[in-house]
Amino acid sequence: MSAKNTQDPLDFEVQTMAFRRLLVAVDEDDSTSSIRAFNYAVTLAKSYHVPLAVVTILETSDLNIYDSLSPDVLANRREEVLAKVNRYAQKAKDFGVVEVSSLIGEGKPGKVIVNQVVPEWRPDLLIVGSETKEKGRLFIGSQASYMAQNAPCSVIVVRASDQYEA
Repeated sequence: MSAKNTQDPLDFEVQTMAFRRLLVAVDEDDSTSSIRAFNYAVTLAKSYHVPLAVVTILETSDLNIYDSLSPDVLANRREEVLAKVNRYAQKAKDFGVVEVSSLIGEGKPGKVIVNQVVPEWRPDLLIVGSETKEKGRLFIGSQASYMAQNAPCSVIVVRASDQYEA
């Protein structure tokens, strides 16, 4: 005879859970979902008093072959993307987040964030937006599913709008 496991699976004490490092992904087109994800991230970072990193990915596949081979064009695009992510970082600081970092990468947003940015920054929470109306375009919102399934940390997906908004 085998002994039955009589331990109640709900026999535990609730413990406080808090995140210590946050990463928010914003797309370079400033979609509604990116802005909402950013707003949520800065609110959380400020209330938890934790570091926040803002990341944007330069999608090199959006460049034509000639532009992608031109060092000047690529350098200009990198500067534009960095300027944009720095504007987000400044907004977070103005809101009251004390420690804010700006990060950029190049390639497919989901893969770059999961395989490069997350291992380097080591957040325990990744916050991403998800656009539901513009399915024909590839930007960070459309990569939310990939990141949620593959990131080694917790992921919160923020929608462009709430279906049940009053």
